[in-house]
Amino acid sequence: MSANAKNDCSVVEEELDEEPRSIILSMISQLRKDMDLSRITFPTFVLEPRSFTERVTDFMSHPDFLIQASVCEDPVQRFIGVVKYYMSGWHIHPKGVKKPYNPVLGEFFRSRCVFDDGTSAFFVSEQVSHHPPITAMFYHSPEHHIAIEGDLRPKSRFFGNSVGMLLEGYAKVHFGRWNENYQVTYPNMYARGILFGKMVLELGETSTVTCVESDLAFDVEFKTKGLIWGTYNQIAGKIRRISTREVLYEISGNWQTQIFILDVREKKRVGSLEPTVLFDSARERVVPQLVACAGEQEANESRNLWKYVTKAIVENNLDNATTYKSAIEEEQRVDAKRRDAAKDRFVPRFFQLETDGNYHPKLQDIAEDPVKAKEDIVNWIFTRPDGRLQDFDRAEDDPVVLAAALAATKSLPRH
Repeated sequence: MSANAKNDCSVVEEELDEEPRSIILSMISQLRKDMDLSRITFPTFVLEPRSFTERVTDFMSHPDFLIQASVCEDPVQRFIGVVKYYMSGWHIHPKGVKKPYNPVLGEFFRSRCVFDDGTSAFFVSEQVSHHPPITAMFYHSPEHHIAIEGDLRPKSRFFGNSVGMLLEGYAKVHFGRWNENYQVTYPNMYARGILFGKMVLELGETSTVTCVESDLAFDVEFKTKGLIWGTYNQIAGKIRRISTREVLYEISGNWQTQIFILDVREKKRVGSLEPTVLFDSARERVVPQLVACAGEQEANESRNLWKYVTKAIVENNLDNATTYKSAIEEEQRVDAKRRDAAKDRFVPRFFQLETDGNYHPKLQDIAEDPVKAKEDIVNWIFTRPDGRLQDFDRAEDDPVVLAAALAATKSLPRH
């Protein structure tokens, strides 16, 4: 490992033992370069103990930034707030280089957030397609007139000593107060060193945030480290006018730790100007997602569906994790064969494919009145098949979930 990596505490890395590495080598020996890995079953030791449907909520870890931005009178400052929010979601990650569970078709995750001022936000994601994998999502804060929707279409590729996850799809942040839409694209993720060396997680390529209504765009390059030169996790971006391409601000720093912003026009005016901190992951708090206990969840709700796998992983019982994971995957194959035999087409519960080729929430025309909007959203997301709403006040009493939580607590480092 390079001296830069040794001195950089922000590097997300993991060193595999001989047995896990030999399993990966055996699996990779069957692959070809640039091969699509969406149909490949990965061993359980590379898994993060949560589903991709839940991992999507990492992008909602700092909603305070969106709330603050949504009340700004200045459209440029609103845009900067959205950029800050967008860049703040990447530092959330599991320990080591891990991938979440591949959701099964029809699997969904739902949660809510309660903010300090008593207002709230609600979230649902659903696996609307398995081949190719597509996860649709919806997030809404009625009191703040903020909505996020989109679908993520990850494509995994094998590149020799690395595996890449190409994050395709779309996402849109909507400020109802200003009738503005912020279109977002995503960088790619890479797990380096799967054949030799330490495994390192990197983000790479260019992504964008664009708001046509305010004539503003943000282009940011997530830089990957070179073989000899460079450091990990660096970014370089610019906020500019779409119409004139005039650069207003420059964004730099480390997406894992600190991100800086520089006012380009002010620097030209005064001659010399140092960038200021836009985001510091060590100083900002993560707003937790509140999820109903397992007894209030349906069979294909993410945490309930994968709870036996999760328990086995946090207990480091990889044999059991593999057994339970294989059972879920086999049930999915049986369901697919049954639908094919009956010529039965899968219909998502929360989302629908529209003429633009994207999945959108079935709940449309949400009321501007926050009280009515909240009522409609809560009923749409949290109503169970028996007609009643999920009870978020019910204490967790599922022995599998409780055992997993205890094992996770014991595995935390002691100071």
